[in-house]
Amino acid sequence: MKGIYMFERHFHMTSLPFTEHITVDRIQQDDRFTQALSRLQYFSLQGSLAVITGNTGVGKSTLIKLFLNSLDRSYCGLYVHLTQVQSSCLLKLVSEQLGQTPKQTKEKVFKQILERVRNSDLKHLLVLDEAHLATVEALTDLRLLISSALDDTAPLKILLVGQQNLNKTLALTTLTDLYHRINIRYNLKPLSKTQTISYIDLHLKNAGADSSIFSNDVKNSIFKISHGIPRLINQVATTCLISAASRNLHKIDDLLFSKTIDEFHIF
Repeated sequence: MKGIYMFERHFHMTSLPFTEHITVDRIQQDDRFTQALSRLQYFSLQGSLAVITGNTGVGKSTLIKLFLNSLDRSYCGLYVHLTQVQSSCLLKLVSEQLGQTPKQTKEKVFKQILERVRNSDLKHLLVLDEAHLATVEALTDLRLLISSALDDTAPLKILLVGQQNLNKTLALTTLTDLYHRINIRYNLKPLSKTQTISYIDLHLKNAGADSSIFSNDVKNSIFKISHGIPRLINQVATTCLISAASRNLHKIDDLLFSKTIDEFHIF
């Protein structure tokens, strides 16, 4: 029987490897994540605004998952990723995350959010994913949620996560007040060659497979073609497994790798 799970049965795997949707305990906590989490931990305790940037597919969403999972029960983590909307709509999404029915006007929604977080025993931390798509107006309004002369601490902590051009947006003179409130900045880079090989081996191990399925030369080739970007590593490695299973092969060598890349026209 052919299908998406054919290679899983062929290699006697217990689960699918190289998928972005994995549990926290199966995430490879490399030095990139260790460095980022140490900064985010400080932010959660002392800061009010943090910014994480990185190229698409580099692992930002995985980092968010790790960070939110690390928060203790005194925190209420909020997550919004539909950022390419009007400022009023974005505020309503935040209000909905707080379990509220948003008011009709932006001003009322703004007050509604602040009242909820100020009157709660929990610390509220908002993760705004895909923040590079947010409008300048939306980012300006978010600043008002973390700055008030009447609050001893920020009523709401905000973590902005987005692609590299988010930094250019935040550097605009119209966002100077927001920019100066950034406590933590971290740019998540791709995996190194050593980290890429460890990433491949760990995903195979988590799936109940032998890391020797891929030859060392192929692992190096996967690093070169993916530039260490986890999402691309997943795509290339999965395509190789499908190709091997369809040919009834149990090892992925240079020849099969070359045929696979040419056949599927991935790059």
